[in-house]
Amino acid sequence: MFAGIDSHKDTLAVAVIDAAGRTVTVRQIVNEADGFTVLADLVTAHEVVRVGIEGSTNFGWAAAMHLVAAGATVVEVPPLMTSRERQSRPGQGKTDPVDAVAIARITARETFLPPVRPMDGLPAELRVLMDYREQLIDERTALANRIHADLGWLRPGYQRALPKLTQPAHLRAALALLAGDESVRASVTRRRLQRMIAINAELAGLRTQIAELVQQSGTTLTGIYGVGVFVAARILAEVVDVRRYPSRHTFAAANGSAPIPASSGRTTRHRLNRGGNRQLNRALYTIAITEIRAETEGRAYYQRKRAEGKTSREALRCLKRRLSDVVYRTLRADQAAAAPQPAPLAAVA
Repeated sequence: MFAGIDSHKDTLAVAVIDAAGRTVTVRQIVNEADGFTVLADLVTAHEVVRVGIEGSTNFGWAAAMHLVAAGATVVEVPPLMTSRERQSRPGQGKTDPVDAVAIARITARETFLPPVRPMDGLPAELRVLMDYREQLIDERTALANRIHADLGWLRPGYQRALPKLTQPAHLRAALALLAGDESVRASVTRRRLQRMIAINAELAGLRTQIAELVQQSGTTLTGIYGVGVFVAARILAEVVDVRRYPSRHTFAAANGSAPIPASSGRTTRHRLNRGGNRQLNRALYTIAITEIRAETEGRAYYQRKRAEGKTSREALRCLKRRLSDVVYRTLRADQAAAAPQPAPLAAVA
């Protein structure tokens, strides 16, 4: 038997299917401690061998950890895979039970889904900080766009002297432009500028905090060309434990860098894999672009693929796949280096 869980803030939709994919039972369970007990009993009663859960790092985290503690095998199911499974069976609509059945079928079919991530310890702290940093950057971008619009009203032609609002000096110059203007729009714009200054200061503090945690991890990821503090932090936060991926191929499939076959007739080709962990995929993209811009092995590999007739995008995907292997080997090496060494045998007299 296999089980699928569609997690939400208040409820968990749970479906159990047999090996043939037929639905055995579908339940709605409250997403709290009492519901977790019912869930564990349901999994045990039906002798479920693997549980798939969507949202294991969000609303489904507590339920997933409860099942893991109870001895169940729990794996992550990406939302995109659930959507595609549901769409492959038209006419059934979209409900939580329908999604739970789709998740269960994916869990039964896809044997290389990664186990759920424990959301505690240093990787969890890095994940929280990196997510918060991205939220601040999004807020700063929105503020900058709004300020540009406001300055267009208040000081037409300002863009010739102040085309950007990316540096502290730019923000101070914008404040100087509004000096003496007591209109409501100018007052609000000054508040937005001051908020941007505060965000920049907070981002600087976050960088220091994230860099310290990356250093504490002992990772050698930063030794890879193109891997800075933030890329290393994102990789550590998303992977958590590299043992979740038994091979480099599993890791590539999980991060979306493994291409999907799309051949037909005499045409043999692969297409972009839009599945997998998109945060990890973005980290690989950042590394690839950085390597292409410098005299590196990655650039030489990219150029060889271009010489073979591949498009720039296809060559970039090939490079990302190779970099996925490099990251995987590095994480494995770090894990081996951090593992406690066996004590030497005492000499026999």
